Amino acid sequence: MTSFSAHPFGTEITSDNILEQMGNCRSWEDKYRLVIQLGKKLPAMSDELKAQSIPVTGCESKVWLSMQEKEHRFYFSADSDARIVKGLLTIILAAVEGRSREEIQSFHFDEYFKSMDLMNHLSESRSNGIYSIIEQLRTI
Repeated sequence: MTSFSAHPFGTEITSDNILEQMGNCRSWEDKYRLVIQLGKKLPAMSDELKAQSIPVTGCESKVWLSMQEKEHRFYFSADSDARIVKGLLTIILAAVEGRSREEIQSFHFDEYFKSMDLMNHLSESRSNGIYSIIEQLRTI
């Protein structure tokens, strides 16, 4: 399998760091800008890795998701053709990167997103896409 690009998950970007940044936002527009900024930190996937990616259905935008397992821990790479989705992927992957199957399965994504007050501001199709991505992560 093709190796992943270096990514900032677990170092520069963590779920705790994201929650803190979201908590500092004063409005939905600030949160939206933060999501876009986080998406810019998501390394682009190579065409070869995209070709090997796990299909994600239920998302209006194109989403590519790949994972590697090493010592019972999972490491992810993802990309999208939509800026907001790239940011949302960054938020999701920051929460699961380097975790075990059990940790991924038991992670409370609803609480995670609720604490950021994100889902109330996303379209229904975008929310459905997020849950499709999460479901795909949980079925690995």
